[in-house]
Amino acid sequence: TSSHTRVGVLNNPSSKIKEDNTAIARGILTAFLTQNNSNLKSLLSKLSKEETAKSLAAGTKISKFLIPGMDDNTFEKKYNTLGLDLIKTHQMFCQEVLKLLPGQMAIVSNGR
Repeated sequence: TSSHTRVGVLNNPSSKIKEDNTAIARGILTAFLTQNNSNLKSLLSKLSKEETAKSLAAGTKISKFLIPGMDDNTFEKKYNTLGLDLIKTHQMFCQEVLKLLPGQMAIVSNGR
């Protein structure tokens, strides 16, 4: 409810990390890296829908889900070059530092 809230996402997948099963995770990470707050919020809302996940799993390109007004070229360039190492690093952090099991979810808060 506050405009001063910061949100971040760490990925902790339960399955083997591959290009074809990380489309949403890579899309979310790319959005955080390339978009302003209003476009980020809209795109995250769209990417978090179940029908989007099903569509991406069926082979739909992520460019179909981009929001009007966002920098499509910057997003697509970063999305296409974002390697799986970042997701693997997230997974390692979640399991080694936060002691989460593979696929386990958690909320980490550091409020003022």
